[in-house]
Formats: sequence, structure tokens, C-alpha cells
Amino acid sequence: MRPDYSYRQDAAVPDFPDDKPLIVFDGECVFCSAWVRFVLKHDKRERYRFVAAQTPLGAALYRHYGLDERDYETNILIEGGRAYFKSDGTIRMVAGLGAPWSAVTISRLLPRAIADRLYAFVARNRLRISGRRATCFVPTPAQRDRFLG
Repeated sequence: MRPDYSYRQDAAVPDFPDDKPLIVFDGECVFCSAWVRFVLKHDKRERYRFVAAQTPLGAALYRHYGLDERDYETNILIEGGRAYFKSDGTIRMVAGLGAPWSAVTISRLLPRAIADRLYAFVARNRLRISGRRATCFVPTPAQRDRFLG
């Protein structure tokens, strides 16, 4: 596990504002883009920022954390300088939306190995489930300031 804020010392990672949690997602995946739309709709406090994995910043963060920058089988949540992946990242994202979504934290009672296997199954099949977009997710003008990259 890398130390908190380790990306700040990585010259390959462009500087970015990290005062709010950042969700790195596959912008070409319909399923992942629907997830981002869900978070945008329910994030009433505008807590989260977003970056598509296909951007220079997204790709640099994937490389920094030792992930394949062309095989996006996990979203990344960067919060407080620390990265969270797979089920842990998703549970934290949903819980961060506040009530009633914070009730998802009960799913932490599931052993992480089982939760991560469930996450991996959905991640591996997400393109079969929903398909791929020809272009990355494009936010509306009102959402633009919440997107980096």
C-alpha cells in the first residue's frame, strides 16, 4: 500500500486539486458512466469530483497505483490522499452520499474476499451488461466544474 498523498511525489501524475474525494472511472463504459450519473444525482453536497480513466490524469493515476491503464476493472476512489479500490472504494463512495445511501456500510460485514469477488464479476462483465460508448462520458455544462482532466 502506498503512503497517503504519494501521487504528489510522482512526477508522472499531473497536479490536481485533491481537497475533495476523486472518483476515477472508465468514461467509455456505459455501466460506469451510469454510475457517475447516479453519484451526480445523489451527491447533494457536491462532495465528489470525477475524472475519466482515459484522460492523462486518469491514466497516470492508474499507472501510479500499479493498475493496467487500458483494463479498467476497478474504479478508484481517492479520498484524503489515499486510494480505495474494488468493493472498498464502491462502499465508501455510496456511503459518502449520506442518508439513506450510507446504510450500504452494513455490507462491510461481508468478508472482503467475497465482496471483491462480487465486484470483480460485475467489473469483468460490465461491457457485456451495458456496452461501450464510442466516446467518453461528457458532463453537462452544469456538471463540468466537478470533472478534472
